[in-house]
Amino acid sequence: MYDVIIIGAGPAGLTFANRLLDKGTDDLLILEAQKEAGGLCRSADVAGSPLDISGGHFIDVRRPKVNEFLFRFMGEDELNSYERITKIRTKDNRIGYPYEANIWQLSVDEQVEHLKAIAAAGCNNGVPEPDNFLDWIPWKLGEKIAEDYMLPYNEKIFSTDLSTLGTYWMNKLPNVSFEDTLRACLMKKPYGTLPGHARFYYPKKYGSGELWLRMAERLKGHIEYGVPVSELDMQSGTANGTYRADIIVNTAPWTAFDRIDGASEEFLRAVPALKHSSIVVKYLPDVEDNEVNWEYFPDRSLDYHRILYRNTFAEGSAGAWAEINLKRYKKSEGDTAFVTNYAYPLNTIDKPRNISLILDEAKRHNIYGLGRWGEWEHYNSDVVVELALDLADKIDK
Repeated sequence: MYDVIIIGAGPAGLTFANRLLDKGTDDLLILEAQKEAGGLCRSADVAGSPLDISGGHFIDVRRPKVNEFLFRFMGEDELNSYERITKIRTKDNRIGYPYEANIWQLSVDEQVEHLKAIAAAGCNNGVPEPDNFLDWIPWKLGEKIAEDYMLPYNEKIFSTDLSTLGTYWMNKLPNVSFEDTLRACLMKKPYGTLPGHARFYYPKKYGSGELWLRMAERLKGHIEYGVPVSELDMQSGTANGTYRADIIVNTAPWTAFDRIDGASEEFLRAVPALKHSSIVVKYLPDVEDNEVNWEYFPDRSLDYHRILYRNTFAEGSAGAWAEINLKRYKKSEGDTAFVTNYAYPLNTIDKPRNISLILDEAKRHNIYGLGRWGEWEHYNSDVVVELALDLADKIDK
């Protein structure tokens, strides 16, 4: 019997457990399915340099509370800080990110076509907002950006019917203003807000996974590796029939459990309704050094949707890695590739109702969902750390 059991030793579980140790709670156990900690932020050594096996993971500079906590395990002097440089490469152009702020980089004729489409976009003309992502993209951005970039890119990254996805997760985005876009074209420079990770940290000597390995080192004796949790009894607070606790914090995908006992019928129907996508990270040894950190590729003829040029953030490295939806991956002999089954939660139309039902019912049994998979939200690691710190401070053990 433990005070707290944590399912998963990724950023959420490691942060939560370390905060509990800070507060004097050490009767805790983390159950981790893999042989090492780090979750989606694990790294491997490939050709003598780090490669993040589930895609690029960086430390955002904008959360002082988070960085203060993380610097305890990897000091700021062990990190390099970079100004983000990213591009979008279409069939005919290579422009800055975000696309709508950099239309000025296109030819004059293409600028005119984009501006006409933005002026005609539904969001700028009082047209009711669609309830699915497929229709929402041209409504929000105009037909030209939709056709050249957003529709093909999202088809590639999610590899699912975009009409099954909702729009609630995009509602914080401002409308693409005709006036602001025209101003950017006339001024010949980006106009608008900067994207996430406008500045970021990356370790000088390691991949991003090193930070989480260090965090796990402090928890030695509190983590059992190679223990996937397949069964959860919500009534008794028991995992795999043998591990029991007053409180369980779940950072693993709800759909990864083979069996959940003590739950309502509504709960058991909601879990399999949650959907996700899978990715492959493939090493590209023959890519020349680049000036950009990463590029997005909406071209449907290419299987990958993003390439990260590691010479731009991992000191002394060469080559790159491509991120590919597993459904699109065209395996070649000799590939160095890593598969992540649970990569991105899909924001299906019914997800808010289903995950709310799951989290509310679980909480009544002192089981808390936390992080990207526990809350089924596409959180970056810095957001996950902040949420884990907050939850640990709220739980009184």
